[in-house]
Amino acid sequence: MSLGQQLAPHLPFLRRYARALTGSQQHGDSYVKAALEAIVQAPDQFPRDVDPRLGLYKTFQAIWGSVNVANDDDPIGVDGTDNESIARARLARLTPLPRQALLLTAMEGFTPEDTGYLIETDADEVDRLVAEALSEIEEQTRAEVLIIEDEPIIAMDLETIVRDLGHDVTGVAVTRDEAVAQAKARRPGLVLADIQLADDSSGIDAVKDILSEFSVPVIFITAFPERLLTGERPEPTFLITKPFQRSTVKAAIAQALFFDRATVPA
Repeated sequence: MSLGQQLAPHLPFLRRYARALTGSQQHGDSYVKAALEAIVQAPDQFPRDVDPRLGLYKTFQAIWGSVNVANDDDPIGVDGTDNESIARARLARLTPLPRQALLLTAMEGFTPEDTGYLIETDADEVDRLVAEALSEIEEQTRAEVLIIEDEPIIAMDLETIVRDLGHDVTGVAVTRDEAVAQAKARRPGLVLADIQLADDSSGIDAVKDILSEFSVPVIFITAFPERLLTGERPEPTFLITKPFQRSTVKAAIAQALFFDRATVPA
């Protein structure tokens, strides 16, 4: 099997990580493209002593680190929203490394050992970085959250997670129409949206309707994230895979709010 064939199944999830790390589809996809170009240009330098997925993320991490260090004021793939500028107020309080450790473990499912390999530290330090990221981001961001979810148990679980993080829940909607009505009645600072809703309406359509009224960060929840991470059309920046872990939801919420203008501390 060729290297390209080995890496192909992992690309949707690398895009997810890159988008969550940068706060935008275009910016994240640009980093992924740069990593793939580096592999194509120098295939002999691709890490062959580890699992292909680990090697792929390692190559991405090298690109991410070199671009940010070499030219932090001019990141590749800026999509007009200037998310890096939005984040700078928090980067003074929270360095990129804890965020990477949090996303790699909680969202991407890497072990502390593998995460240590990716960010060049040991497993104990990874655990410390994850704890630091959760603590510092939770202190910096507070929001009112609208949950769009038609499965009661999942909705209750999400509501508990949101409140445990110190946020408020504006409501739980089970259909597109309910979601839009609730968002208009009480504007949320964050939306958690399932894709398939109770009346066969779409959570994606509900979010489009809400975003036509005002800007708000959105996290989508789906059992099939690879279907939404093809890189071929406008797609969610933040995505949670069902069934999810509580730590995954916490990481996604923290990262989504990290890039939201409304929660930048004064």
